[in-house]
Amino acid sequence: MEFKEIKEKIKSFVKKEIIALEPWILNSDWSDKLPKLNQIREKVRANKLWLPQISKQYGGLGLNNEQFGEISEILGASPYGHYCFNCQAPDAGNMEILIECGSDNQKEQYLYPLLEGKIRSCFAMTEPDFAGSNPTKMGTFATKKGNDYIINGHKWFTSGFDGSSFAIVMLITNPKTDNPHKRASQIIVPTDNKGLEFVRNVSVMGHSGSGWESHAEIKFNDAVVSTSNILGNEGEGFSIAQKRLGPGRIHHCMRWIGMCERSFDLMCKRALSREISQGIMLGNKQSVQNWISECRAEINAARLLVQDAAKKIDAHGSYKSRADISIIKFYCAQVLQKVVDCAIQVYGAKGVTDDTILSYYYRHERAARIYDGADEVHKSRVAKLILKEYLK
Repeated sequence: MEFKEIKEKIKSFVKKEIIALEPWILNSDWSDKLPKLNQIREKVRANKLWLPQISKQYGGLGLNNEQFGEISEILGASPYGHYCFNCQAPDAGNMEILIECGSDNQKEQYLYPLLEGKIRSCFAMTEPDFAGSNPTKMGTFATKKGNDYIINGHKWFTSGFDGSSFAIVMLITNPKTDNPHKRASQIIVPTDNKGLEFVRNVSVMGHSGSGWESHAEIKFNDAVVSTSNILGNEGEGFSIAQKRLGPGRIHHCMRWIGMCERSFDLMCKRALSREISQGIMLGNKQSVQNWISECRAEINAARLLVQDAAKKIDAHGSYKSRADISIIKFYCAQVLQKVVDCAIQVYGAKGVTDDTILSYYYRHERAARIYDGADEVHKSRVAKLILKEYLK
């Protein structure tokens, strides 16, 4: 299929098969909605739309970052769009690094079942006792003993741990090296490991969640795994993390733009339909008009920034595009917060109820300005890169 046809088919599918079911899906537990989501996934397969982000060699559609960014916007309109197409975080990022860094045995045991949608995975990096914005400093260690690693440490916000088959864990293997970016490695740990303790699903904005919709706190208590479970070589954890975060931020940002467009659409329809006095609609008020015009401009600007960053990643790689990646991360997160907030304001009391999807966006996406690097970290990084150019 040509990309234009793929895009139109996905847009139609999301509207008819996923968004139409949201009133029920959004208010159901994971165990209740999973059978229906699996049925939708089978329909995605049947329509040959499975794994849009993965190369054809591994059974995907082979879209580049710019193309998948456009698809992410469409899928992002629904909280379950990416899941139904098997390109959801954190699995999509794990697929990418297993394809690039995994051994043949790792691909056979973990990657291929993940690509087929038979299992889920998670990524354990953030720790409660250390700043998540500094991935070179962690308290989870893997000590080599013979042909095994003994892992001890404490992680949380391990998204999707509940019900997953394995975790890719970022931890310290080389504590004595002088280079802080060579201290960490990434190791695959099956979630049924005897030394892996599930503490809880962390309550976020009053919702603990379950399954893929959860964020777990976990502990490693002398967890034993084979040295063959390491991804790449010892000390490559930081560089592997950077490989997944570049394209991952493109996908997140375009997903947010999908949310922005849906929120904007709801806001405009409300402005035209809500009468506040005889013959006077909300849309007649200048404040509302200002919100509509500002949101439209900022959504358009955000999309263009992300598309430009995606082109640069495809052409030059994530490292050379790191300033652009940081810019879209903090800018798009801020645009998302503004658009959703304006839409809620236009809806008034109804905007904070679960009668629309706006309250769901507000609860679940406030964290957009924190995860994958807080706004402040990205802004500082951009400024340093810019100023460095002036010193040449």
